[in-house]
Amino acid sequence: MPGRYGKVRLESWGPQALSVAVGLTVWEIAGRLVSAAILAPPSRVLARMAAMTASGELPALLAASSLHMLAGFGLAVLVAVPIGFLMGRVPWVSRLLDPLVTAFYSLPTVALVPLIVIWFGLFYAARVALVFCMAVPDMIVVMAAGARDIDQRLVDAGRSLGAGWMQQFRTVLLPASLPFVFTALRVGAVRAINAMITAELFFAAVNLGASMKKAASAFDSAGLLAVLATLCLAGLAVQELLRLLETWASPWRQGVGNG
Repeated sequence: MPGRYGKVRLESWGPQALSVAVGLTVWEIAGRLVSAAILAPPSRVLARMAAMTASGELPALLAASSLHMLAGFGLAVLVAVPIGFLMGRVPWVSRLLDPLVTAFYSLPTVALVPLIVIWFGLFYAARVALVFCMAVPDMIVVMAAGARDIDQRLVDAGRSLGAGWMQQFRTVLLPASLPFVFTALRVGAVRAINAMITAELFFAAVNLGASMKKAASAFDSAGLLAVLATLCLAGLAVQELLRLLETWASPWRQGVGNG
C-alpha cells in the first residue's frame, strides 16, 4: 500500500513539478539574455520576494489588499450560491433570471468601473463592489449548472421515503450539491483575487496595486514580478485550502474514482 500510494503521488505531482521546473529554467535563461528592467529572472524575483517578506512589507500589503477581497467575495458567496441553486432546481426561477445573469456575465466587468466610481467613489467601497461584480456571475453560472445536474434518482428516493421539502434539502440536495458549491467557490476565489488587484490599479492606487505602479514607474521588473508571483501563490493557497475544506465537508466522496 505505501508503495502504491507513493506511486500515485509521483504520477500526480511529477508532471506538475517537471512543468514548473522547465518553465522556471526557460524564464531564468530568458531573463539573463535581456535587460533586468525588461524581464528579471526568477532568481532575482525570488530574492526580492524574500527581502520584501523579511521586512514585513509584502505580508502587510497582501493583508491590506485581502480586506476588500474577502468582503467582496463574501458578499458574492451570499448572493451567488442561493441564486444559482434556485436557478438550477426551480424552472421558473431559471427562466426569470437566466437572461439577466447571461447579460451581466457577457459584460466585460472593467466596463463597469466608471459606473462603480459614480456610485461608490474611488476607495474601499468601490474595491469591494468590483470584487463582487467580477466574482458573482461566474459563481452563479457554475452553481446553477451543478444544481441542475443533481441525480434525480436521489431526489426520487428521498421523496419515496416520505421526506418533506426541508428534509430533502438537508439530507439529499445539500450533500449532493456540495461539490458544485466548492467548485463555484474556487472559481469565485480566482476571480476575486483578479478583481482585488484590478481594483487597486483602476481606482485609488493602494497596497499591492500601489507597489506595482511604483515598480513599473521605476522600471523595476523584479519588484513588479514579485507582486505578481505573490498573487499567484495566494491563489494557489486559497485553492488548496478550499480543496481541504471540501475533503472535510464531504468525506464520503474520497473513495470515488480510486478504484
